[in-house]
Amino acid sequence: MTYDVIVIGSGPGGYSAAVRAGQYGLKTALIEKDPRLGGTCLLVGCIPTKAFLHTADVFGHIQHPDESGVRCDNPRLDYPLVLQRKNSIVSKHSKGVEFLMRKNKVEWIKGYAKLAGPGRVEVKAADGATQILETKAIVLATGSEARMLPGLQPDARQILTNIEILDLPEVPKTMAVLGAGAVGVEFASCFQRFGTKVSLFEMLPRIVPVEDEEVSKELLRAFKKAGIRVEAGAKADPSSVLKTDSGVRFNVTLENGTQETVEAECLLVAVGRKPNTENIGLEGTGIQLDRGFIKVDGMQRTGEPGVYAIGDIVAGTPQLAHVATAEGMVAIGHIAGKNVTPLNRNRMPASTYCEPGIGSVGMTEVQAKAKGYNVKVGKFPFLANSKSTILGMHDGFVKVVSDAQYGEILGVHIIGPIAYEVISEAVVAMEAEATVETLMHTIHAHPTVYEAVGEAFNAVYGLAINV
Repeated sequence: MTYDVIVIGSGPGGYSAAVRAGQYGLKTALIEKDPRLGGTCLLVGCIPTKAFLHTADVFGHIQHPDESGVRCDNPRLDYPLVLQRKNSIVSKHSKGVEFLMRKNKVEWIKGYAKLAGPGRVEVKAADGATQILETKAIVLATGSEARMLPGLQPDARQILTNIEILDLPEVPKTMAVLGAGAVGVEFASCFQRFGTKVSLFEMLPRIVPVEDEEVSKELLRAFKKAGIRVEAGAKADPSSVLKTDSGVRFNVTLENGTQETVEAECLLVAVGRKPNTENIGLEGTGIQLDRGFIKVDGMQRTGEPGVYAIGDIVAGTPQLAHVATAEGMVAIGHIAGKNVTPLNRNRMPASTYCEPGIGSVGMTEVQAKAKGYNVKVGKFPFLANSKSTILGMHDGFVKVVSDAQYGEILGVHIIGPIAYEVISEAVVAMEAEATVETLMHTIHAHPTVYEAVGEAFNAVYGLAINV
């Protein structure tokens, strides 16, 4: 049997690509090695993590309900119910992906896939049986996995990645987190509100290092205020990690050169993710790698004719579910002969769901200046936003980075209430090539959190009203 397209991997990028291929009338197969569809994002990443974080948000509010005029005696966290709800959400949406495959006439093939020559894919089933499939085009969407420090192996209770932490049987009293990127700060924020004493260690000079420097400073301030210990510029020694009767012990060198022995019930390793590009048959192909990531062109084509790559395995784009999906649309559009626009790296939003939340798109202030722009910045604090007062969520700000000459929007960086939702207006504005003036004249509903975006654009020219 010959397919028009075979997609390898059923994460958001892979299953979305398969759906789009089905919508275009292409004969499509989706190959997945795991027993359920959805990939890391749905099964052990974005979705279960955000289910946890929603619970943390709710629990955080009801611990001090009197601030909203509500009396609530003895609120408590029913952690087994939290796990049950998380698992229910994951199961529901995984079955939803199965439904989408049937609806769009995509054949779901279970097994481990690897390239087996031009237009050929080998699939090995769980029982060891193998088959060779033929296709006109292949989309690699094999995703990524957590990087582990040398010499360490994750387990169910003491040394954790994003996978194991989601199934802890109970909330730990203490937790150490290595890495203050999105995964590290989200779990730190979540478990701190669950009642865990959290210590967060980041090797680089600041936490959430890919964000604007002012965002990093604000999150640091908020985390310390919440009671999270944060140490940037701190280097943990992987060889010193020991499992003990009470948890984990390891040595860390702090930014000031002080050495310290840290003890905690568990250690979350959140030091990044590596692409799943080993053992998928890349050897002998024209596919080029950069530190394990696959190089592609604007149409997501690899160096091997007929083979495309999307998502976390792609070199040069962020490892984000929505980016994988967008890349999948480009790849399938090109395969189907549609008019396709390559993705713009500067218009890919990033969202981090800690408290306060973070949403960003485009260049930071430092990046824009380094590219030679005459930068003009507008900034508006949520402290001056009435909806934030109603919500009792005053931390953070909206920051607009623009070009002084033409009013081009170079980047928008938000930390504060539902920042990961509010950033959407900035993404649309940049995609539409709107200017600062366009957003200044855009009417924002009142009272809303997103009013702060309009105020920040006015602040570029010193015209914000409420500061």
